[in-house]
Amino acid sequence: MRWQQLMVNSYQNMFQELENVLDGLTLEDLHKRPSPGANPIKWLCWHTIRSCDRLLGDVVMGQQLWISKGWHKKFNRPPDFNETGKGFTDAQVDALKIPDAKTLLEYEKAVKEPLLRYIEGLSEQELDREVPASWEPGTTSPVHARLTGALLNLQHIGAAAYVRGIIKGHGWYGR
Repeated sequence: MRWQQLMVNSYQNMFQELENVLDGLTLEDLHKRPSPGANPIKWLCWHTIRSCDRLLGDVVMGQQLWISKGWHKKFNRPPDFNETGKGFTDAQVDALKIPDAKTLLEYEKAVKEPLLRYIEGLSEQELDREVPASWEPGTTSPVHARLTGALLNLQHIGAAAYVRGIIKGHGWYGR
């Protein structure tokens, strides 16, 4: 197996887990906090997708789909490339309104497809290329650090799955 395929499989698995978590959830389910101060499924999944969109914008496209394709409008948010959920207060988490799981999944697909194509074609030399770190203007980060860093979002998907289990009970996952 080529290392690129290993990375593609890792990202595909992350996105598949996100899709599994969202499957069949109501708008109320998406926005429910399991306890005060705990993140709801909507924020955990949206933040994961936004983080991957930021990666895609910084490393591949030069701009995020959030702005260039108008996804911010579908979520009734400002066209702020820095708004990924990082550092959100409880009030900001509450203010994030997801229209429905379908829209969240459409955004995920819009980000997933070009990201996976990019990873499939990556060269060893590309991994060391320095790219802008948009969260800290004037700084850079190597592509390999950005790719592995974005995979840390698996923790958010795991948290979303846990919250779903709290909301829906045992057995929702089918395993």
